[in-house]
Amino acid sequence: MKVRSIEPAEVDRAASLKRIAVLDFKADSPGLSGKIQTSLSQKQIEGQTFFTVVDRKNLDNTLKEQKLQYSGLVQEKQSVELGEMLGAQALISGEITSATHSDSRYYEKRYRCLDKACKQMQEYAVHCTSRTFHLGATVQMVDVQRGDIVTSQSLAQQSDYKHCQDDNRNLPSESQVLDQLANRMANNFTRKLTPNYIYRSLDLLDDPDIDYSSQQKKTLESSLAFIEANRLDKAETLLGELFQSTGGKSYVAAYNLGAVYEALGQYDEAKTYYNIADQLQTEPVDEINAAVNRIDSVIQKREAALQQISR
Repeated sequence: MKVRSIEPAEVDRAASLKRIAVLDFKADSPGLSGKIQTSLSQKQIEGQTFFTVVDRKNLDNTLKEQKLQYSGLVQEKQSVELGEMLGAQALISGEITSATHSDSRYYEKRYRCLDKACKQMQEYAVHCTSRTFHLGATVQMVDVQRGDIVTSQSLAQQSDYKHCQDDNRNLPSESQVLDQLANRMANNFTRKLTPNYIYRSLDLLDDPDIDYSSQQKKTLESSLAFIEANRLDKAETLLGELFQSTGGKSYVAAYNLGAVYEALGQYDEAKTYYNIADQLQTEPVDEINAAVNRIDSVIQKREAALQQISR
């Protein structure tokens, strides 16, 4: 069963600086600054846009009116002055440190038939090229009010491709790949500044741990079928009935009910039933032990993330 939880931003201070301006980066041929601006402006958590990003046109007009020009990493003092002009709480600046590719050449073996029945084969070699594209950047975020660096990160992305002389398709162009790497880099940078959803799979228990009646077995099977159909409301009802019908003695029913509550985001209820399942198990059950060890962390991370969202 797939479940979703939320975790806080890696850079906690960023949550207090929700109005951001992104300056042009130095040597920014892949357009990383624009991609970061887009990624930040589109990031939504709990149905709300997390950041307000100063419009690029307004930013450019302000710089033009003040006869200012900024490109690359901006000093803290300059960031304070510019941020106040723009009404921004934080400024993001940066530079591209590497936007290159490198090639290495090698040979691969091929085989061809020497007769119609292909009873005799001939080995031969074809020339191939391995190409690695690399994009590196330094990006920093400055708190306008405090005038200090919130985070400064050295970012890197790379992709590997190969092409042999008998391939139908050519290697991609450098601009095409660097554009893809810049998009990936922008999204990764944004993830460090915002809370994020984490997805995981939970294993369910389908084998009764105590003597089930035929009706109880049917109820367990039906609950699992409804979970498979993403009808967690029906599964919750059935598992609740199953747990009660066993006199609260089945860890299978308790654990599965806890898993449904976790999937619904009702973590206190999930913890209650995970703990009941833990008390009922007489031998270690991996799924139960993992749930008991996990649920407190899930709750703590959600609370931290919600605090960041509410700032």
